[in-house]
Amino acid sequence: MTPLLTTKGLSRHFGGLRAVDGVDFALIPGEIRAIIGPNGAGKTTFVSLLSGRIRPSSGMIVFDGADITTMPAYKRVRLGVAYTFQITSVFANLTAFDNVALPVQRTLTDSRSKGAVRTGVMAALERTGLADRAGTLAGQLSYGHQRLLEVAMGLALKPRLLILDEPTQGLADSEIDNFVTLVREIARNATVLLIEHNMPVVMQLADRITVFNSGKILAEGTPEQIRANPEVQDAYLGATHG
Repeated sequence: MTPLLTTKGLSRHFGGLRAVDGVDFALIPGEIRAIIGPNGAGKTTFVSLLSGRIRPSSGMIVFDGADITTMPAYKRVRLGVAYTFQITSVFANLTAFDNVALPVQRTLTDSRSKGAVRTGVMAALERTGLADRAGTLAGQLSYGHQRLLEVAMGLALKPRLLILDEPTQGLADSEIDNFVTLVREIARNATVLLIEHNMPVVMQLADRITVFNSGKILAEGTPEQIRANPEVQDAYLGATHG
């Protein structure tokens, strides 16, 4: 199957620090891919390069056959690349409804149609379990619900690739279960790439896992392959479990 997104030799250096160092990567359409690794491994820098939040020092990014290496983030959004932290910082003084209405209007040919906006907003809020909080100011939501609101805003863009950075951080156990169900549902219509430290969530959700260490890919494989990989255990899994 032709990959939806690939990188070739992708690098980002900050002075002498090689945050992302010559990464070759490929995402298959419709998969749920998790990126894991110790703090400082380059995970967030890598997805920031994919979303256009920062520019690479060298290398290439191709999305659906198009070279997007130098394309600004807002144009990548139009192509269908949504990044929760890039596009969806919550506006604390707006309601949850109005936060989601902003990206919904981007997807409509006639953004003045109040009925279409409302339908799109409520669909995204219902999928994330926030429909009953539509009228609540975002700043008054719990941290976990603000994270879900960010996901709702990303979904409202109808992405082909949804990138989630630490989405379960701040969620209660019951909310994590709902989130796992939500991501599986999203993956019916989109490709999902998530950075996640919660290993039970990763092992439950991911079709494949990419392990970063020191700016490079240390290993890739199924959850079973990653769990059994001695290098990964030394670099990361052993450290996270004491």
